Amino acid sequence: MAEYKLELKGVCKSFPGVKALDNVQLSLRPGTVHALMGENGAGKSTLMKCLFGIYKMDAGEIYLDGKKIEVGNPDEAMKHGIAMVHQELQPIPARSVGENLYLGRFPTKGFGPIKMIDHKKMYADTEKWLKEVKMDFDPKALLGTLSIGQMQSVEIAKAVSQEAKVIIFDEPTSSLSDNEVEALFRIMNDLRGKGVTMVYISHKMDEIKRIADDITVMRDGTYIGTWPAAEMTTDQIIAKMVGRELTNVYPPRTNTPGEVVMEVEGLSSIHEKSFQNVSFQLRKGEILGFGGLVGAQRTELMEGIFGIRGVASGEVRMRGNAVRIKHPIDAMNAGIGLITEDRRGNGIFGCLSIKENVGVSIYNKFLKAGMILDHKRINGVVDDSIQKLSIKTPSMKEHISNLSGGNQQKVIVSRWLANDPDVLIMDEPTRGIDVGAKHEIYEIMVELAKQGKAIIMISSEMAELLGMSDRIYVMCNGRLTGEIDKAEDMTQANVMNYATQF
Repeated sequence: MAEYKLELKGVCKSFPGVKALDNVQLSLRPGTVHALMGENGAGKSTLMKCLFGIYKMDAGEIYLDGKKIEVGNPDEAMKHGIAMVHQELQPIPARSVGENLYLGRFPTKGFGPIKMIDHKKMYADTEKWLKEVKMDFDPKALLGTLSIGQMQSVEIAKAVSQEAKVIIFDEPTSSLSDNEVEALFRIMNDLRGKGVTMVYISHKMDEIKRIADDITVMRDGTYIGTWPAAEMTTDQIIAKMVGRELTNVYPPRTNTPGEVVMEVEGLSSIHEKSFQNVSFQLRKGEILGFGGLVGAQRTELMEGIFGIRGVASGEVRMRGNAVRIKHPIDAMNAGIGLITEDRRGNGIFGCLSIKENVGVSIYNKFLKAGMILDHKRINGVVDDSIQKLSIKTPSMKEHISNLSGGNQQKVIVSRWLANDPDVLIMDEPTRGIDVGAKHEIYEIMVELAKQGKAIIMISSEMAELLGMSDRIYVMCNGRLTGEIDKAEDMTQANVMNYATQF
């Protein structure tokens, strides 16, 4: 039996202006969970996409059970027993759970050349695999009716259903609740017991320490080293990732909250099960945290304020004046910006450049003769944003989809800063971002607050909520259940107490 289940040797991959992978290696022991770690842009996902056949390697070799294999596309990867659960979901919302799970490999029935999809078998098998991963969904339900976390669970069931020898998990828990994470870890432990080898990409240190057997660290497209997980401390892992000691994840806050800039009073959704009768105040130069469990309706509340969701009653006031917000453009005109939770789904324009992603919010302000875009001035704004926020890119013409998650998030921040809002709502601002990039986002937030911007931050990470907030509001089942405004009261116990007041 080969010492390693799978080996990658000398992998190189370049994109225009960027060398993404430079002579990278990876060796996976049979029946283990191998954590692949590094900052955003380190090349982790690129390496896995080369393994899975999404990208063609410029150089390098792949060995499975000691034998060299060729992987030209994902279909060939799956035939070799390699499956991948992607970080950025690409679901088909208008089709059923079963159809999404068996996309491209539908079971068929019939005789001779006449074949048709065997729906009965497909749904029966889907139900079996969903039960295998402890997810009790209706196989016939439209995928679009599920939450992002539940869609992620369907992707995991899909990988398990392929009975793969090697499964790649790329940020699988970025959209999962705590209960869903526990379910995933049960599945992974079961798979490990059956001899399946897994690659686990995550930025969450507590998860890595719980689930991983080995850890490989990458930095700037190069291989740094591999260590037994049990022998590495969190601080050691971070130091390997960023190439330096990162003593304070949360920067010191130099902002001073001032007068009230926004008031929300009695805001209720048109849907009875969403946010109801919510009132709060936001001050100039303040980072206001919103905590709560999955389903607390925090995101829905902010989308209501921004004009994305219907509001039945209540009022939003900016600097004492009531504002009528029916559509996002009304919110923008009132001085409100929103950075959404789902960066890939409704944050970035993946097929457009950095310039176009930033400029879309200010095109109406930079017109010559009222109809021609003033590209020189727009270029100036975008270039200034790239410099101020330290966005790593060859140029503003680079497609945003080619950037790391952390740099994509900076571009979205740049878009809203170009519009100069008084209030910036940031929904899970560091989801799927590594610890180094998180620190940079935190520094940007503190600097914006210091300049007088008012920030609302929704976060499901308790440490982030407590480490970055001047005040915290907590929601449960659509209601505001508590406010924590004193530093000594900002504890996990207090947040959880308010978050569970059903």
